[in-house]
Amino acid sequence: MKKKTALVTGASRGIGNSIKESLLNEQIEVISPSRSELDLSSSESINNFLTNLSTSIDILVNNAGILKVGRHNELSAVDFHEILQINVVAPFEIISGVVESMKQRKFGRIVNISSIWGQISREGRSLYSSSKAGLDALTKSFALEFASYNVLINSVAPGYVDTELITKYNTNLELEKIKKTIPMQRFAKKNEISDLVKFLCLEDNSYITGQIITIDGGFVCK
Repeated sequence: MKKKTALVTGASRGIGNSIKESLLNEQIEVISPSRSELDLSSSESINNFLTNLSTSIDILVNNAGILKVGRHNELSAVDFHEILQINVVAPFEIISGVVESMKQRKFGRIVNISSIWGQISREGRSLYSSSKAGLDALTKSFALEFASYNVLINSVAPGYVDTELITKYNTNLELEKIKKTIPMQRFAKKNEISDLVKFLCLEDNSYITGQIITIDGGFVCK
């Protein structure tokens, strides 16, 4: 069989790096551009990157994203445009750039990394929640467009994950308080997210498409 090639954005650390490693372990070639190679805040950069791709993409994982936190009077339209560009418009542009060759080959797997904050929200998350809800809507609509070509697209929506970022922005006391709000009383491990993403990317997934799969230890069920 032809060796599969995956494009994974935001793979330098955290969940993205774990996804990259899990796909490499399946003998999948992984393209993981740096920000200097692919700047998601720039449509011109995205177009240049896609134009210069030398290989067809079989698997796409849109993992990169940004978080902006603040109340309505602490954020601006500029902030909103930036988070929408990186979290929604960029995935749209990349999907649009690689999906035609997937459709021609009658195979493609696309996973958008969303968030529980696209389904629920909290103070200060207005822009982030809006962007992730938009990404989920994009997933559902594209699933209808691509299904007949055997191009399957899903969103994975993690809750709290044990990454460098969560420990960077919370004290140990705050981390313990957060854990108590999760029914399973712990954060997700990075490999628990990447293992789910890997399954959705492989041929073993032959029928799941258009789904928002929440992986959060039961947090949104409360």
